[in-house]
Amino acid sequence: MHADLLAVTFAGFWADIGRSLREGFYMFWDTLWALVLGFGLSGAVQAFVSREAMSRRLGDHRPGSIGRASVYGMVSSSCSYAASAMARSLFARGADFLASMVFMFASTNLVIELGIVLAVLIGWQFVAAEFIGGAIMIVLLVAAGGLWLRGRAIDQARQHVEDADRNAAHHHADEALGREGWKRRIRTPAGWADAAGYTMSDLTMLRKELAIGFVVAGLLTVLVPGHVWSDVFLHGHGFWTSVENAVVGPFVALISFVCSVGNVPLAAALWKGGITFGGVVAFVFADLISLPLVLIYRKQYGGRMALRMLGVFWAVMSAAGLVTEYLFKAFGWIPTVKPGQVVGDTLHWNYTTVLDIIALAVFAGLYVLYRNRDRLGGGAGYAKDPVCGMQVETAHAPASTVHDGQRVYFCSQHCEARFVANPDRYLAAAPDSDSSDRPDDLGAADPAGLQGSTVDLTVLDPVCGMTVDPGAAAQVEHRGITVSFCCPGCAEGFRSDPDRYLPANATDPTCGMTVRPESAAAYRRGSDGSVWFCSPGCAQHWDAAHRAPVVLRRRDG
Repeated sequence: MHADLLAVTFAGFWADIGRSLREGFYMFWDTLWALVLGFGLSGAVQAFVSREAMSRRLGDHRPGSIGRASVYGMVSSSCSYAASAMARSLFARGADFLASMVFMFASTNLVIELGIVLAVLIGWQFVAAEFIGGAIMIVLLVAAGGLWLRGRAIDQARQHVEDADRNAAHHHADEALGREGWKRRIRTPAGWADAAGYTMSDLTMLRKELAIGFVVAGLLTVLVPGHVWSDVFLHGHGFWTSVENAVVGPFVALISFVCSVGNVPLAAALWKGGITFGGVVAFVFADLISLPLVLIYRKQYGGRMALRMLGVFWAVMSAAGLVTEYLFKAFGWIPTVKPGQVVGDTLHWNYTTVLDIIALAVFAGLYVLYRNRDRLGGGAGYAKDPVCGMQVETAHAPASTVHDGQRVYFCSQHCEARFVANPDRYLAAAPDSDSSDRPDDLGAADPAGLQGSTVDLTVLDPVCGMTVDPGAAAQVEHRGITVSFCCPGCAEGFRSDPDRYLPANATDPTCGMTVRPESAAAYRRGSDGSVWFCSPGCAQHWDAAHRAPVVLRRRDG
């Protein structure tokens, strides 16, 4: 009898798991077209909107700087980890701390893909709440931060950042990539190939969060009884119910370990379970205080500042959710009926299916562009984070390290720490380089860096083109960078006419684009001297037109 009962219980358990996974899949199917649209638009914005002036335009937290920080955040990636790394990078380069935090808030809460998925899963009212409440939250952050994130606390945080940068083996380019304006790039295959690269890398980076979000939302929807939510969130106490829900909503985000767009399916499950409108809004806003990110803040700015940030962020997220709820209640915008289910339980031939099929076709096109971006002339100045798969600009990479003589770039110190702890795990998963691009006489692996590296002048002699050991080479400081040489003779020749070998700007002979040698994607030693390229694709075209090419630098997509 006990065996039969156990078998029934076991079978029921797996049936519930199956229903939960099915619910999660239907959520994914309903939002598939929205995800492709959102990430596609985000990739295009990231590829065509320059960030080179960000840090110098965010020097204070006056209204103008806060407005610019909000706009910059809106056009950036929606990944919480990448947003925190970029905010730290801005702060390290002289941006105001509060302006950097506003950038981080905007990049995770005022982005296109989040709004589209919110509209599909729980309604347009939450999209409006995202942007209206997000603006309210930023105002509250500046007000509260002006009281609690200032003075000595900021000085200590900046000192912590400067000490970390001074002790780390990071190599940050101080100048932006030599790229053409967006009006020209938007008309080129290379520009759209880079946009596809951002889209694919963002999807790769967030795939775990999205998968976890849909699976956990399915489990919560199917397995968690309604009375559990009643026990966690107050009901029937008027104003105090709204307050408690707005405070507890961020706590659920803190312990859920799900961030970015991945928390929207959980928000849908919470809304179905009975949490108030303001509680859902506060939960969506609170992806920046998930526990892994709090630990990152501790590493970035120190323990005391991390605790202050947690307290201030939690308070303004809860307050923004509460204010948004009562504002929407005054306009009658809060939905009066909550759904009996988050999504349907069957697939139908309807507009969603049609949009999903179109989205899959668009995704296939983006993938083709991404896979062929070197051939199309894209990829200049970009690298792929081997841990999360994010596409980063090497000139502005928040973190990098040297492994086996190769420089590897990361979207954040979080990814760098994971790589350093187990580099073989991530290098084994990276695509193999095409050995045919390296001539046999170069011997060892490319010292410039892993896939996506730019020319590393610490190992490339620009006079003779030889690859050198920076530890034993003659070196010259030029325009703030260290240039290595194979011998004193080359170093002396460089000193006599540095612009001949390392001009401030060079012209890619294939496409005519202006290229800075410090951030060039490829280098050749031509008959008339050094030749610099914006991308491996342009270098390959040059090779095809010149017999016996000598490849001294390569950059994979």
